[in-house]
Amino acid sequence: MKFAFLTVAALVAALVTGCSKTAQTENTEIVDLPRGESVEAIEKAVDSFVEATRTVPVSPDSITIHSVMIIKHGKVLSEHWYNGQAADMPHKMFSVSKTFTATAVGMAIEEGKLALTDKVISFFPDKVPAEVSENLAAMSVRDLLTMTCGHDSEPQISRFLDPDNVDSPDLDWVKAFLAWPVDHKPGEYYLYNSFGTYMLSAIVQKVTGEKIIDYLNTRLFEPLHIKRPVWDESPQGICCGGWGLNLTTEDMGKMGQLFLQKGMWNGKQLVSAEWLKEMSSYQVPSAPSGTRFEDLEKVGLNKDNNEWVQGYGYQMWVSRHNSFRADGYAGQYFMVFPDRDAVLVLTTSSSLYQPYMEIIWEHLLPVL
Repeated sequence: MKFAFLTVAALVAALVTGCSKTAQTENTEIVDLPRGESVEAIEKAVDSFVEATRTVPVSPDSITIHSVMIIKHGKVLSEHWYNGQAADMPHKMFSVSKTFTATAVGMAIEEGKLALTDKVISFFPDKVPAEVSENLAAMSVRDLLTMTCGHDSEPQISRFLDPDNVDSPDLDWVKAFLAWPVDHKPGEYYLYNSFGTYMLSAIVQKVTGEKIIDYLNTRLFEPLHIKRPVWDESPQGICCGGWGLNLTTEDMGKMGQLFLQKGMWNGKQLVSAEWLKEMSSYQVPSAPSGTRFEDLEKVGLNKDNNEWVQGYGYQMWVSRHNSFRADGYAGQYFMVFPDRDAVLVLTTSSSLYQPYMEIIWEHLLPVL
């Protein structure tokens, strides 16, 4: 989407109103995330939150905050960067990337290019193993989205790589995924599986003829005024899907706000409201990455004490307090609170997970 340059009057108006980014079409000024007036209670809560992360019992270095952004009723009410980070500095999203991959899948479904029930092997007939098991044949797009593709252990693609070259072009990641044993009936066994998300990226590229970064650029990033981000790729030139996306804090805030607005942005429906609802709703029971679902009781994890057993949607987590989130390694989150009309964005370097969540609930939840 192309926009004309702002007139001087429009630019002055944008500066006065504190809009983060504006553009103008022939008839309509477009506003992304306007800034609201600072709220003392929110600023005090952010200060206490940051201080609490510095004094956790395990180690003062266990949680390092990089940014905090609070959006309420569509306006940014608080934004802070710490420890060398800045507003215009892209941050590694790790598994927050998965949410963007699932969004692309929904767009492709809306365009009639694929369906939730499509079988994974149907997209790669030339890359299936010599013998296709019944479980592999049954694996669907929905199974990839819900992390229930049937693997008993997550494919370790690195095992197949040349030890002297971790990006060996001789390894085809799709072939390696399809060759991994599928021990369970797809749809019935949850196991966090980042390479399953890579397969979703490969499928989108297969059916659209575009890398997922390019497919999303015109349909999502440009309308949201997100500068085309960097997304790591496999040796085959397929975006990693489950990781590797780099975004700014505000980029994440816009995505969270898009969920609140049910896919509508500046008068245009970018993503199906029904698809975003499915993505962010409970689809299957879940377990933290690295924990087997059947071991939850043994290790003492339940819905009262752990944020990662609340349920999983399509590449998103269900959270307590009637919320849901995109969630990345080391504490990258955008958390959406529909009942409160609020979005919370955090970028972090953290070796703690549940204790960090408890600090979020204690200090930030009350002001959302």
